[in-house]
Amino acid sequence: MLQKLRNRKKGFTLIELLIVVAIIGIIAALLIPNFLDALQKAKQKRTIADERNLGTAEMSLITDLASAAAAGQQTWDASAYTGNLTTHAQLEGVLVPQYIQTVPEFDGWGNAYGFSLDSLNPLDPEVMYIISGGRDGVSTTTYTTGAFLPTQYDEDIVWADGFFVRWASGTDAKAAAAP
Repeated sequence: MLQKLRNRKKGFTLIELLIVVAIIGIIAALLIPNFLDALQKAKQKRTIADERNLGTAEMSLITDLASAAAAGQQTWDASAYTGNLTTHAQLEGVLVPQYIQTVPEFDGWGNAYGFSLDSLNPLDPEVMYIISGGRDGVSTTTYTTGAFLPTQYDEDIVWADGFFVRWASGTDAKAAAAP
């Protein structure tokens, strides 16, 4: 008997290897969707943070340009900069380095932001906006103000005139359905 044990080749049987591969496959099937969802959430949060930082820089510029008007006066010195800034290069030209280190050109998904900053009329109700088209990169022209579920990655994220018009927030639908 002892001789048979010594002569037996060392190693795993085919059944043991198949069981290990099946276990690894099950674990991967459980983890990969969660990992991919976490990547999408990270891109969404980066986009929200970029829009907030850029919006704060734009608000600072407008406050500096129209400081008397911001204090309740009806004067506006348009000699500092005039025009509607709609491109990344135009915004970089007036915001870097005084107000922000770099102006983000692309959102978390690699899609170009939509910009508008009207420095001619800082007292108008619609002075500036920053739009990300979401994961699909398609922006709509009309919005319902408010939050959307954080798992709706194709929704537009919109920052306008000092606050978010559309943003990811609320409870995840899967978490809300759980007991």
